[in-house]
Amino acid sequence: YAKMATVSLGFNIDSPRWDQSTFVGRLKHFLNITDPRTVLVPEEELDRAKALVEGCRAGLVPPGSSQEQLLYAKKLYDSAFHPDSGEKMNFIGRMSFQVPGGMAITGCMLQFYRTVPAVVFWQWVNQSFNAFVNYTNRNAASPISLRQIGVAYVTATGAALATAVGLNLYTKRAPPLLARWVPFAAVAAANCVNIPMMRQQEIINGITVTDENNNELGRSRRAAVKGITQVVLSRITMAAPGMIILPIIMERLEKFTFMQRIRVLHGPLQVLLCGGFLLFMVPAACALFPQRCSLALADLEVELRDSIVAKHGDKVPYVYFNKGL
Repeated sequence: YAKMATVSLGFNIDSPRWDQSTFVGRLKHFLNITDPRTVLVPEEELDRAKALVEGCRAGLVPPGSSQEQLLYAKKLYDSAFHPDSGEKMNFIGRMSFQVPGGMAITGCMLQFYRTVPAVVFWQWVNQSFNAFVNYTNRNAASPISLRQIGVAYVTATGAALATAVGLNLYTKRAPPLLARWVPFAAVAAANCVNIPMMRQQEIINGITVTDENNNELGRSRRAAVKGITQVVLSRITMAAPGMIILPIIMERLEKFTFMQRIRVLHGPLQVLLCGGFLLFMVPAACALFPQRCSLALADLEVELRDSIVAKHGDKVPYVYFNKGL
């Protein structure tokens, strides 16, 4: 690390660098922590970053540390460690792996859409990848059993395959462009199943909600439903531009003679173009809604609302919770 200005007085490493109440502020935040280059950072450096962040939280900043050094450590920490548990996430499930992982799988889904076996294989690969991502980015305060993970995985994969194969057969006589959009329809349908199923414990038992100062107030199922709904919308938005616009681009490109001569390169080209879309859409989709989600007191379950009012009166108009990603 280059030694730059020393840490300013009152520096809070957990204070957001950008305003998280605005989309632009959240976009800058997620552009920072979903940077795919962080996937290549060695495990030892990630562990050092975690130690530095935790030391800073405890007021133990190493002598000579610069503010830039601490901010970079926080970037690595946010990219690799779960915000609830502080545990290191598997690299496949990290949002910083969405660009390299998603571009390869999405590109192949868009390229190999013509035959049922190809559709089945790539939808299965995609749902396996999604299962890792959804489990990794769940609200960690709500544990889920291996059996529930298995049921969620099988259900979501089944939904994706049923949608993809059904639409694939239905569009055999339709315009070619419609067939190219089948993978997106399957991905959207699977997200509507995969994420709620993988995070079903949150819906069943509720998730922890806090006041503005992070004091726990209880558990809410309605908060879980709101958070999961926002995550589903974000994931569909993340995939939409690449899986809707790219087929239009390829449909037109493939009419040119030079493209017909290099058919073997169509797959790699789609993978690269998917990467271009995801490079922006991963942080943009994550930024659609605040990660620290809020819910009005009036919208909570009656029992929880009455409990909060009995203890705090009208001092808690909103509750807050981590919606996951």
